[in-house]
Amino acid sequence: MAVLTPADPLSNRVHVVCAEPSIANHFLAELRDVNVQSDSLRFRRNLQRLGEIMAYRISAHLSYTDQTVTTPLGESVSKQLHDFPVLATVLRAGLPFHQGFLNYFDQSPSAFAAAYRIEGTAQVQVQVDYLSAPSLNERVLILADPMLASGKSLVQTYRAMLRFGQPRQVHIAAVIASPEGVAYVTREIPEATLWVAAIDDHLNEHAYIVPGLGDAGDLSYGSKL
Repeated sequence: MAVLTPADPLSNRVHVVCAEPSIANHFLAELRDVNVQSDSLRFRRNLQRLGEIMAYRISAHLSYTDQTVTTPLGESVSKQLHDFPVLATVLRAGLPFHQGFLNYFDQSPSAFAAAYRIEGTAQVQVQVDYLSAPSLNERVLILADPMLASGKSLVQTYRAMLRFGQPRQVHIAAVIASPEGVAYVTREIPEATLWVAAIDDHLNEHAYIVPGLGDAGDLSYGSKL
């Protein structure tokens, strides 16, 4: 698993959540474990849990305002979100991960995209054929997808979403990433901050992450034709 050091020029833009020991490492290990993966309910729940953890981590980088709250015994000044981010994900594997973010950012609007690989081509090609989103203009956007392999689906999804406006802040979240995918996304979307649970070793000849965990969509919802 790749680890970024403070000297790495990407260290301020790429956050590796499982670089330090925490309960997130336990959830990630269960996602990878072939002896646990047969339980699709547990697989979805672990994706959701990691979404919740990343939502909390990202929340520390958002804008807050002081607001007065009335209690039964007086008043208290507290920090509250300036505005809730727009939560975007890629169907279908992203749905449980997205739900984790929505559990914490419970007043957020959601955006969805359908993006898929075109099989049988020499180079990885991605088709985006469905988009649904609120206005993104001057909003905080969190784009979540469990697997960041080549990075092409995330980049194409983000570019397609720009028809709904230009966000003022962009966060991209993934559970497992490849070094190649991290390099591609940070180059193609320089305005984004990237959050991943782990950066794995490499992409294989089929552009799958090694060691990875397999197909997150199939493990969540069953095999497709």
